[in-house]
Amino acid sequence: MKKLIIAGFAIATLGLTSCSDDDSMPIEQLATCTDGIKNGNETGVDCGGACAPCEGDVGGVIVDEDLSGLLTEDFTLTNDVIWEINGKFVVGNGATLTIEPGTIIKGAEGTGSLASALIVARGGRIMAEGTADAPIVFTSINDNIQVGQKQGTNLDENDRGLWGGVLILGFAPSSFEGDSEESQIEGIPADDDFGRYGGDDPTDNSGVFKYVSIRHGGALIGSGNEINGLTLGGVGTGTVIDHVEVVGNVDDGFEWFGGTVNSSNLVAFAGGDDGLDIDQAYSGTITNALVIQGAESDHALEIDGPEGTLQGAFIIQDLTIIGDPNAPSAEIADFRDGAQGAFNNVYVKGFNDVQDVEIDDAGSAANYTNGSLSFSAWEIVLPEGVASVSDIFKDTTGTTSFSTDAADFATAIEQDQETVGADLSVFGWTYASFRSAF
Repeated sequence: MKKLIIAGFAIATLGLTSCSDDDSMPIEQLATCTDGIKNGNETGVDCGGACAPCEGDVGGVIVDEDLSGLLTEDFTLTNDVIWEINGKFVVGNGATLTIEPGTIIKGAEGTGSLASALIVARGGRIMAEGTADAPIVFTSINDNIQVGQKQGTNLDENDRGLWGGVLILGFAPSSFEGDSEESQIEGIPADDDFGRYGGDDPTDNSGVFKYVSIRHGGALIGSGNEINGLTLGGVGTGTVIDHVEVVGNVDDGFEWFGGTVNSSNLVAFAGGDDGLDIDQAYSGTITNALVIQGAESDHALEIDGPEGTLQGAFIIQDLTIIGDPNAPSAEIADFRDGAQGAFNNVYVKGFNDVQDVEIDDAGSAANYTNGSLSFSAWEIVLPEGVASVSDIFKDTTGTTSFSTDAADFATAIEQDQETVGADLSVFGWTYASFRSAF
């Protein structure tokens, strides 16, 4: 396998072997032809010249490209090869990683410090713009998906934890304990500076992440600590997050740690923890989202409030939640630690009679009472044995009228009679659709 080790964390210079002695050449040119070969023939065929793309396919084989280390200059992942992330691949401050539509990126196996992940650090940018016909796919090295395909045949949504995931970090405000301006993102060791997020720029731009499917991730990095499918830490409104799917992740599908980024057309399918997880005063809008639980899933929604004095509330608009009545730990939603936010136009089905929506602490209960935690236009297919929507909504503190109020904002309906929720017609490109999950 030809390797593209961009730059080691311990060194500041490019760690590339080139077929030219011109070290001033841009990294994209160096990386196009690192050893003079772009055809799978490892006998030393010389491209000649200044590392322009090699002509021809000697042997008719296109080799995998290996990504590791810190990217310090602009670089493009093309869709004519399969790229492999081996360890941490970090898009550094000032660098832009462009990913062509239809590109496949596979993460190598590994846990702890060896877990594979793509990390867009603060000041870095990702331009990953797939299309419905040619989505960008992040998956495991064990997936037999090939160039030009949308899915392989040997893995499904129940294959989890085979690599890490994708983390995008920015300079947007977040609410941290002690009112610090920045923090270290979950899933990255504290001594890795590229894991810092947060700041004072709500319009910060980390790029575009569109028509992307992230599959089979969530590698363990420590006891009870896994990487989310897509982690958004302090990401600003200048960033586009649209048409993104997470499939079979051990930890959460999507998690927002503060920030202001708006996110739309999301699918969280068969995760091992929460579908949508919100923390640290995230204050953007999530529009048209679908959570499909599996046998290992926990909460469809897990919502936590600010950790510092900085306040911020998000909006979730047009959400469909499909439960798994046989999942022993599954719940519809849990509101904790002073949760804030608005949940409008939500359709819920597929849960059993003990899977519920809970307010779990005094801070969240107070926010419900003062209106900073609010609910409107919910439609629920009642599980067998549940008499009314009021039985679904519970306040474990016993200090609010949450359960009785449910009759005002939630309606019991028959299955497939919903008038709210996500527009599922836009998800035909997803792996979840391929698996007939909705």
